[in-house]
Amino acid sequence: MEVIRPVREEDLEQLVELAHSAGFGLTSLPKDEELLARRVRHSLRSFQFPADEPGGELYLFVMEDPQKQRIVGTSCIVSKVGGFQPFYAYRIQSSSHSSKTLNIRKTVPTLTLETQHSGPCEIGGLFLVPEYRKRGNGRLLSLFRFLFIAEFRERFEPVIIAEMRGVVHDDGRSPFWEALGRHFFDMDFPKADYLSVKDKRFIADLMPRCPIYIPLLPPEAQEVIGQVHPSTRPALRMLESEGFRSSGMVDIFEAGPIVMARVDDIRVVRESLKAPLGAVRAEPIDSSDYIVANPREDFRACLGSVKILSDSGVGVNRQAAEFLELHPGDRVLFSPVKAGTTPN
Repeated sequence: MEVIRPVREEDLEQLVELAHSAGFGLTSLPKDEELLARRVRHSLRSFQFPADEPGGELYLFVMEDPQKQRIVGTSCIVSKVGGFQPFYAYRIQSSSHSSKTLNIRKTVPTLTLETQHSGPCEIGGLFLVPEYRKRGNGRLLSLFRFLFIAEFRERFEPVIIAEMRGVVHDDGRSPFWEALGRHFFDMDFPKADYLSVKDKRFIADLMPRCPIYIPLLPPEAQEVIGQVHPSTRPALRMLESEGFRSSGMVDIFEAGPIVMARVDDIRVVRESLKAPLGAVRAEPIDSSDYIVANPREDFRACLGSVKILSDSGVGVNRQAAEFLELHPGDRVLFSPVKAGTTPN
């Protein structure tokens, strides 16, 4: 069983190893030890000094295999995008053109640069090493974030977005970037992607402000607009099943889709419950899988079984209670991994 917990300073070395195995296009897990160390420090401050309103705080979590003491995945939340460094995206729109002389009316799709200084909450940084992509770990690593947001609502904007990783080849080549961004930035995609993590000001300096007519782009670039990287398709399907929908925007570098949802509309939040821990069961509990969490500042989550007790709250299996550092009487937050599940 794996457990999710807030990142610690001593996790940095393993995070660097994860980053180098993640491939290109995952800006929230940069292949740079200094940048990763900065993200860890930012997250530690966010947990140590909780805000009463969203101000761009970063909450970085890791998935750990406790038996091997190995970090096998990451996941993060940004309480609010924009602010000091604006949030940039391309909005897919359309432009109409007509000629009475020729009796022709044409609607042409365009990409318009959008800059947000006071944007929504954003989830990102989801990466899980291949050998752990089983037993529901991927769903856990994604969905637990919504329980954390719902538990500490005052820290987050009520609308959540997710930038899905777009089409980038194994060699770091992005068809969309090659057709558009390279002409203005004079650098390859991996370098631009890396620089955008360090400082986004160069985007405002060089990115064209006029609408981009999509039919003028090469077919290879047009085909990937709004498409996800093959390894990201399961994550997109999962978010859609939870209530996320297209925002009408795509990433400015590789044109991956940006999806969005309101916190209260997300399935795992709607079906979540909180109850006191009445019993820790050594014997197996016959139930479907639940995301089980301790709703404290040192938020932890794992997959576990839940038993509704008649008069004393809920029972959970011993391993989950130990991993989550829960004791009888503590509050337990839980939600079904999949829709349509009810605890016994």
